[in-house]
Amino acid sequence: MVRKKRDPKKVALAQAILDAYYPETAEDMNDALKDLFGPMFETMLQDEMSHHLSYDSNDKGPKKNDNRRNGYGKKILKTTQGEVEIEVPRDRDGSFKPQLVPKRKKDVSAIENKVLAMYARGMSQRDISATIEDIYGFQMSHEMISDITDCIIPKLEEWKNRPLKKCYAFVFVDCLYVTLRNDYEVKECAVYVILGYDLNGKKEILGLWTSENESKNHWMQIFDEIKARGVEDIFFLSMDGVPGLEADAKAIFPKVILQRCIVHLIRNSVKYIPSKDYKKFTQSLKKVYEASNLKAPLCSNYFI
Repeated sequence: MVRKKRDPKKVALAQAILDAYYPETAEDMNDALKDLFGPMFETMLQDEMSHHLSYDSNDKGPKKNDNRRNGYGKKILKTTQGEVEIEVPRDRDGSFKPQLVPKRKKDVSAIENKVLAMYARGMSQRDISATIEDIYGFQMSHEMISDITDCIIPKLEEWKNRPLKKCYAFVFVDCLYVTLRNDYEVKECAVYVILGYDLNGKKEILGLWTSENESKNHWMQIFDEIKARGVEDIFFLSMDGVPGLEADAKAIFPKVILQRCIVHLIRNSVKYIPSKDYKKFTQSLKKVYEASNLKAPLCSNYFI
C-alpha cells in the first residue's frame, strides 16, 4: 500500500507546536492545543466586531453609526481538547451576531482543524475565503478578509515586543526548519524558538524569530533582544551543540547553568549501541534522566 504524502505545511505546523511545548503525553498535547484555540477565537471575534461596526477598537476618528463596543461576555466552548473559556465582544444595540461562534452555540469541535488549516495555509485571501466557505457554506468578501488579516499583524508585533519577566528558572532554545511563503516565493527558513519556565513553573514562549539558516551570531542577537526586553537572569539554559554558542550565552547571562538538550544527548549516546540492544538501552536511559536525584541512578542497576 502506497503511503499517502502528508501536507508539508501541516507537518511544519505540527512540528512547531511540538518544539514549542515539548509535550510528553496526550494530556500535554491537549493543553498545548487549548492554549492556541482561546486566543485564536478571541482575535477573530474581535475582528468580526470591527467589521460589524466599520471601525477598529482603537479608532478615535468619526464613526459611521452610533453603535459602539460594550464590553465582553464570558463563554465556555466545548472542544475536542476540553473546555476553553473565551471573551466574546458585545455591542450596545445587540446587533452583533458572530459567525465564527454563533450565539447559544458552545460546541466548536468540528471547526478546530479548519481554523488551524486557515493559519497553516499562509493567510492568503483566496485560501481563507475557501476555508470559510468550507466551514460555513458562504463566501466571505475580500474586504472582510483584509479587515481580519490586517488586525492580526499589529497584535503579532505587540506579542513579539512585549516585556518579559526578570528571571526564568529554565529556558529551552532550539531551531527548526519550516517551509514559509513570502508573497509568491516559497522557501525553507530557520525558525528560532525560545521556551521559558518562570519561577512558578508556568510555560511561556519568549519569542519566535526567522532567518535563512541557524547561526551563532543570530542566536546572540536573540539573547541580546530578550535581555533588552527585561530578562536579567536564567537559572538553566538547554541548547543544542552550535559551536561557540555556550560561551557566548554565558557572556550575556554569566550565572546561567548550561545543559545540552536531552534529545541531542540521547542521539549522541545511541550511536555506540548495537541495534539489538537499542530498545533496552533507551528504556534504561529514560529512567536515568527522569530520576528525581543523582543518587537514584548511581545506586541502581539500570544498565546491567
